[in-house]
Amino acid sequence: MIARSLRGAALVALAAVLGACGFMAPGAPTPGRPTPSAPAPIADRPINLDGYCNETEEDGFHEDARLVVRDGQVQQLSWQMRIGRRGSCSFELGSFRQVRSRPHVELVERDGSGCKLMVWQDPRRITMGHAGCAKHCTPGVYEQAWPVMFDPATGRCARP
Repeated sequence: MIARSLRGAALVALAAVLGACGFMAPGAPTPGRPTPSAPAPIADRPINLDGYCNETEEDGFHEDARLVVRDGQVQQLSWQMRIGRRGSCSFELGSFRQVRSRPHVELVERDGSGCKLMVWQDPRRITMGHAGCAKHCTPGVYEQAWPVMFDPATGRCARP
């Protein structure tokens, strides 16, 4: 379940990344009220990772992800996840083309379907997430397909 919490945190981070160009409320903070802290920006440096995460959680969620990124360029990507006994999702590099390398890596599906894979780094982990990729999953399980997180120091699955 701890890994699920980390995945939830990754989804929040993904929303922050995707919303970075979105609407910002006008006006200055009200005196006497605490000012919410802004999320730390994504470091604008190339991502480097030789990552392999293969684990099964108590609830049957299993991921097997291989991701190699050199100087912001994806060299290898193979990601399968099994959502208990309900279904699975699968992503392979050959189906995607890279369109961005900094401050985060972004790949789009070659068929123009709008499916995106994104890789970003924060101080504790490198996360690979997806958006608009339901066709890569068994029908009905896409909403439970969480991002995968790697420890940048070891390349293994990120720990809390």
